[in-house]
Amino acid sequence: MQSVKELILKMADDALIIGHRNSEWTGIGPILEEDIALSSMAQDKVGHALALYTILHDEFGEAVPDQFAFGRKEKDFRCCHLVEYPIGEYDFTAVRHFLFDHAEILRYELLTQSTFEPLALLAKKIKGELKYHVMHADSWITRLGLGNDESHSRMQSALNNAYPIALGIFEEGQFENELLEQKFFGGEKVLREMWEEKIEPIIGRAHLELPKAKDETIGMGGRNGYHTLHLQPLLDEMNEVISSEATGTEW
Repeated sequence: MQSVKELILKMADDALIIGHRNSEWTGIGPILEEDIALSSMAQDKVGHALALYTILHDEFGEAVPDQFAFGRKEKDFRCCHLVEYPIGEYDFTAVRHFLFDHAEILRYELLTQSTFEPLALLAKKIKGELKYHVMHADSWITRLGLGNDESHSRMQSALNNAYPIALGIFEEGQFENELLEQKFFGGEKVLREMWEEKIEPIIGRAHLELPKAKDETIGMGGRNGYHTLHLQPLLDEMNEVISSEATGTEW
């Protein structure tokens, strides 16, 4: 069962980190509507992480979600590199949102057929919530891609930069064969094929082009505990309050 544990862990860490990244737009969104939308989706993501960490606690004996989520070292996280990057300008956030959430909804669709029942049941619930995340992402990719020359250029540039990093979403773990054999999950190769088939026509309708990654290893490593230089500062920030309580620091 180590394979399904690894699968749940990387999904939970992805959701936790992207949730915190998206929450950084609270109060500074490009328009009020986006301020609210990104904050709401960030809350959803952290909720998804909580549900997944709860499965790890209930089924695999890991620490309670709060302790497990915030009590680990950087090398123990299994999130992909894409979710670790700072929010940057809104073009990067919009493209990351689009690439990541399309992968996530397809992953959860596959997991509705998982033989690991707790995950299959959760997938049916979360898939419905992600439908709105994907609709939101699609609307902004199209809106900005079909905007003016500047918005189109910036979206294409963000897509060129983010796409190779996004391939790390599909980095295989050491127990990939067991996942397939036990029918816990359909596999990262299948997921990537579904993802590319789904996103390419949407990108085309926005008059953007899906780039070809010259180096498909750029975004790899996160699933094995090797992270970008951006993750540790975020973990320090996330743990600032709980660390101050542990040391007795006064605010």
